[in-house]
Amino acid sequence: MIKLPELLAPAGTLDAFKTAILYGADAIYAGLPGFSMRARAKITTAEVKQGIELAHAAGKRVYLAFNLFAHEREYANMPRVSEVIDYLRPDALIVADPGVMMWVREHHPDIPIHVSTQANICSSASVKFWQNAGAKLCVLAREVPFNEFCEIRAACPDVGLEIFVHGAMCMSYSGRCLLSNFITGRPSNRGACAQLCRWKYDVILRETQSGVEMPLEEDSRGAYIMNSRDLCLMPRLAEIIAARPDSLKIEGRNRSEYYVAMVTNAYRCALDAYAADPDNFDPAPFMDLLNKLETRGYTTAFFDGNLGPSAHDYETTRSTSDWHAAGVVTAVDADKITLELRNELRADTDITFVLPGVIGGATVHLNQIINAKNGDTLPKMSAGQHNSITIPRAWISAENWAKFAPCVVAYQHK
Repeated sequence: MIKLPELLAPAGTLDAFKTAILYGADAIYAGLPGFSMRARAKITTAEVKQGIELAHAAGKRVYLAFNLFAHEREYANMPRVSEVIDYLRPDALIVADPGVMMWVREHHPDIPIHVSTQANICSSASVKFWQNAGAKLCVLAREVPFNEFCEIRAACPDVGLEIFVHGAMCMSYSGRCLLSNFITGRPSNRGACAQLCRWKYDVILRETQSGVEMPLEEDSRGAYIMNSRDLCLMPRLAEIIAARPDSLKIEGRNRSEYYVAMVTNAYRCALDAYAADPDNFDPAPFMDLLNKLETRGYTTAFFDGNLGPSAHDYETTRSTSDWHAAGVVTAVDADKITLELRNELRADTDITFVLPGVIGGATVHLNQIINAKNGDTLPKMSAGQHNSITIPRAWISAENWAKFAPCVVAYQHK
């Protein structure tokens, strides 16, 4: 029997927790508010607690990101952090700072430690260092190519290895960007990155006695000189599984429940399809779902070594997809579902629901737009302020009805 790697999904909100559970994540990672790479994530400690309880009830694991690089002043607050960790009771802590790791080992010796990608682990020697320090799992840097991952796996057979398979790429070294701090004062390691790599730059030349300083030629593509496409390793998933990673990580703790649903469902279905028939695994159907996301375009990044020109988009940071989120199911009754809108919907259009464990989804024609608050029929309805519509059960195929639940998401053509 094929041993599949764990599928690890992000949760920056309680709704994202619920969505990751529904769509088949094996484990979920969330931030310890104020002490992780997503310090500004919209989730409270109480919501993290509720998410962990929901995950544990569903047989899922939860890892708590504690991967800041702590300054001296922050160690004074550690007793309070310790109380929060005891209250939340996660399955592991994700750390990056050696000092923080020492603190965790001293104050929470029974909690497994995972070493964050922020530690920039690129070799078996670094893996062994962290393993000797007490780590149970190491998250390898995005810069590690696949052939080196295989070498690390062979050299480190008795420690967990985790790799990123999907999400945004950082133009700095695995998230440790100085530009954000330097130009805007917003520290990238605290989840406050200003994403200067996504900005469009104008080059201003300055005349000097010796000539023109820093000449740069600019053509019709514009000057998005640091705009990476998004990581997507779905096309290489069969090779990755065969190399025996312990965990596959999806980036995105600041992303919507729509993103969490689409990506988690695609990789869950793909992993299960590979397990059922590895010799005939085809990533194409699962890529079709990922292409319904709003994305900057995809790249396999460093998987094959050095990047090629297709890893960047020099023209724009806008989405390359023709699709966007329609809404999220908030209630399922005997005769109808309630869909909270994420974008404007019009009558006489189609939306497609992403059903857990199903790639094709369920397409529903909206004969009318029915206001969920008062039952009025409208030609259209915009998103915002929890605007919701009612979709009668009669409009939905009976064979799909059992798959509907709160947190099911829908998308539509733009």
